Amino acid sequence: MKGVSLEMGIPQMSLLRRASSVLRPSAVFTRQIVAIDTGTLATVAKSRNPISMDTQNLLARLNSAGLLRSQCLIGGKWTEAYGGKTIPVHNPATGDVLVNVPCMGGQETNDAISVAYEAFLSWSKLTAAERSKRLRKWYDLLMANKEELGQLITLEQGKPLKEAIGEVNYGAAFIEYSAEEAKRVYGDIIPSPLADRRLLVLKQPVGVVGAITPWNFPLAMITRKVGPALACGCTVVVKPSEITPLTALAAAELALQAGIPPGALNVVFGNAPEIGDALLASRLVRKITFTGSTNVGKKLMAGAAQTVKKVSLELGGNAPCIIFDDANLEVAVKGALGTKFRNSGQTCVCANRILVQEGIYEKFAAAFSQAVQSMQVGEGFTEGVVQGPLINEAAVQKVESFVKDAVSKGAKVLLGGKRHSLGMTFYEPTVIGDIKNEMLIARNEVFGPVAPLLRFKTEEEAISIANDTDAGLAAYVFTESIQRSWRVAEALEYGIVGVNEGLISTEVAPFGGVKQSGLGREGSKYGMDEFLEMKYVCMGNLNSN
Repeated sequence: MKGVSLEMGIPQMSLLRRASSVLRPSAVFTRQIVAIDTGTLATVAKSRNPISMDTQNLLARLNSAGLLRSQCLIGGKWTEAYGGKTIPVHNPATGDVLVNVPCMGGQETNDAISVAYEAFLSWSKLTAAERSKRLRKWYDLLMANKEELGQLITLEQGKPLKEAIGEVNYGAAFIEYSAEEAKRVYGDIIPSPLADRRLLVLKQPVGVVGAITPWNFPLAMITRKVGPALACGCTVVVKPSEITPLTALAAAELALQAGIPPGALNVVFGNAPEIGDALLASRLVRKITFTGSTNVGKKLMAGAAQTVKKVSLELGGNAPCIIFDDANLEVAVKGALGTKFRNSGQTCVCANRILVQEGIYEKFAAAFSQAVQSMQVGEGFTEGVVQGPLINEAAVQKVESFVKDAVSKGAKVLLGGKRHSLGMTFYEPTVIGDIKNEMLIARNEVFGPVAPLLRFKTEEEAISIANDTDAGLAAYVFTESIQRSWRVAEALEYGIVGVNEGLISTEVAPFGGVKQSGLGREGSKYGMDEFLEMKYVCMGNLNSN
């Protein structure tokens, strides 16, 4: 996703129980009932140390806006776990328990699959124009509520509010784009070698989709799967991370308001292994789309083989960021900063290795360290904060182990390198020099705010180091040579290459990796094809009366 792997932002399903034990405080929880406008109930948990008044007020405002949902969505109905079991959702910056949510399993998931299949029979028959209108309405509602959605993201995931609202803009863009592309799912006519035949290619929705998403982008990882799926005529059962389910539930509420029919979008979470097994075993589920660790992706791929489902996998990365001697130093520092420390380093396309050519190494290391030192760390609602907490204690321990390994093998901490004085799961933005390719931090995703610097001499050496990994998601190159940018971009074994740019994600371009970083693409017109089946129709004997 190792105790709990955080390679792509979610725990391995088989390790979820151990991960949740890290997340659960030892305090005894009491329950406070808060009425929601729609008449349903949310259970807000309180520990022995009550949550802050600011958090209580914010939860009350989100509640009154109808966006604080604490039940799963099955067939258009807000539903508790059948056995009544719940799990807490925490604010990683404070440890506050925000709310208790259902802990669902196989039975609830099978019911969600059944209603999704029933909804598919009608949703897939709507015209593309009608599906487009409803998706556009969903986009409008997401944008109208972007401040509230951003607040939810900051509360449960920890990223700074400005960055969280940026995620809402980014995530909503996939719904807008899907609404537009819904009307552009074109087939084909093939010239026939025989005069009395006509050959056609139709594109049709694959059917019910099981979508499993991580905690690091609680909205965007859902919308970039659900948007194209619904646009193509599929229906979806979403399993968001149990760590950050509130944003998913709020987005689902807005989808209902937009006219997405009951059963077309369902949200279940809780017992990850049971839910995953149910999605894999069902013959009604025809597609699995997953963002997460390579280890879990391999298990899903193997499980999907039993019923021969279509599979899209966006898995772990080990992104190199190559700084050549001829790079514009200011552009390189800004780009490396953006791609390394976005979301406190908790993204699959974060620069995991910064390769710096020896002629510019010292100058870059000094300028980069100075820029990192100026980054403000804190709780996401504090003005000026650009780095929030890591998601949980297990994440901090992983970062610490990687830094310890690097230092024990000769690396030098240039900045940071320890837990932040704020406590909780805050970690100092860190720069480490003299990294060698055999160190853990160069071989695996650190998934935290640690920037490892590696020296290299030649272009060929940089390409060799960059490609020396099983991952192949994203890579970055900084150079002012057009010739070199072409050579290196073509030589890098990665699905995405940013040249003189660290922030490369957009809804209009295909996102995905090669090698063990996954299968398929998300976003762009190419992402639509992941939710479509191709049907060839041969019409014969057309010359007869």
